Amino acid sequence: MKKIKKFLSGRATIVALAILVQLCWLLSFLYGFQARYTFFNTAIGIVAIFVVLLIVNKRSNLSYKLAWTVVILAVPIVGLLVYFIFGRSELTRPTRKRMEAINFEMQQELPKHQELQAELMGNDMSVYRQSKYVMDWAGFPVYKNTETKYYPCGENMFPDMLAALEEAEHFIFMEYFIVEEGYMFGKILEILKRKAAAGVDVRFIYDDFGCVTTLPTKYDQQMREWGIQCVRFNPLYPVMSVIMNNRDHRKILVADGKVAFTGGINLADEYVNKVTRFGYWKDTGIRLEGEAVWSFTIMFLEMWDYIAKTQEKDLEKFRPSCHQTRQFQTDGYVQPYTDSPLDHETVGENIYMNIINRARKYVYIFTPYLIPDDEILKALQNTAKSGVDVRIIMPGIPDKKIIYWISQSYYEPLLECGVRIYQYNPGFLHAKCFVSDDEVAVVGSVNLDYRSLYLHFECGVWMYRSRAVMQVKEDVLDTMERSEEINIEFCKKRPAAIRTLQSVMRLFTPLL
Repeated sequence: MKKIKKFLSGRATIVALAILVQLCWLLSFLYGFQARYTFFNTAIGIVAIFVVLLIVNKRSNLSYKLAWTVVILAVPIVGLLVYFIFGRSELTRPTRKRMEAINFEMQQELPKHQELQAELMGNDMSVYRQSKYVMDWAGFPVYKNTETKYYPCGENMFPDMLAALEEAEHFIFMEYFIVEEGYMFGKILEILKRKAAAGVDVRFIYDDFGCVTTLPTKYDQQMREWGIQCVRFNPLYPVMSVIMNNRDHRKILVADGKVAFTGGINLADEYVNKVTRFGYWKDTGIRLEGEAVWSFTIMFLEMWDYIAKTQEKDLEKFRPSCHQTRQFQTDGYVQPYTDSPLDHETVGENIYMNIINRARKYVYIFTPYLIPDDEILKALQNTAKSGVDVRIIMPGIPDKKIIYWISQSYYEPLLECGVRIYQYNPGFLHAKCFVSDDEVAVVGSVNLDYRSLYLHFECGVWMYRSRAVMQVKEDVLDTMERSEEINIEFCKKRPAAIRTLQSVMRLFTPLL
């Protein structure tokens, strides 16, 4: 009874009900108007065709276009209303312009490192082209003088996160999609309060939609009372709004500009397996120490200035060299990057595509969701057909049943082309990693689904010949040992009802 009461009085339920009431009222009004005025049907039909033509000619994913076309033409009034409220894949124009201006100013502070591009060109032209793409189209450079450390699970990374926070003397920047009160965040919060009281510049960003069920309303105000500067990305209100489509899915921790952490690990107890949800929760992360941390500092400050409506004047005090007492070490090439829904450039997807298409021996993939668009699906199939060892590791226990079934609907066309697929028996795998040919790896926040690839703010680290590359490979191989390999029979023995549901839901995956 307590759980039911908590659910009914929760912010997520209240917001959802308020939006549903508004949606129903608008639909009732429109259908009432349709009943009174016969010309309304013709007008709606003309608008529907016009909107579909606009969608078809947009620079967006083909599956996205198809899904909205079917919905709008099948049920014009409902389809148009839902599309105008939730269908936009970008922020409003004023918002976009303001963020673009901030990004332009901040990215002038990033180095070009043309000498490192020349080194990569001499080592491997294919790798150079990948790095050049990230530099030219995402705006983030490649670095050396940076050490990498990979974490195969949250409970391994957590002590190092705490140590980095304890050692911080000047500033701490944190940006997370999900934050939940409990053991993990409690430990972090205790340090943040203490550091803020000692005069350390502590700033915190959380996504309000991601935290709708995990944090109280306006938790940012409580954080500020503790001395922690805190802002919410996309504050969630019980009002229909197009900007609910975009979320800050990034995970970033920067301490004194010297150390940064990212990956799939949020700040909630399941990520360090202090609570059990869907079996053992396997996630991954990466720690950078050195010059490449500067890119994560810039990423954070871009988002901070946008949300807080400020303009950072003195960036010098945040540079890696400002508070570093020893020379940075290097163990390869490191290129952090962020992906934004503002620029119509799917950086996260294209980095994945480049790894798949340029693999010579193998490409191994961790992903919690397998909902590729046609481009990634075809790339995986063709690469496997050419003899490259392509393997994908998925969860054994899902967090979202419907999404899991949709993901499994892609097994058969991949298996038929030679892709090997595994399901992680101990529980839920939330990691997002690629590793290829013992040379290249990516660890970050980008899932293989439409929202991550097209609608969310994401981040990751591309690495070439770094120590973490082989650490990722070792973890993948170890995880395979504890996973079940899936075959064609598994797909064909699925109940007919589930196979039918999979077929229908695949059409609408871009709308989920």
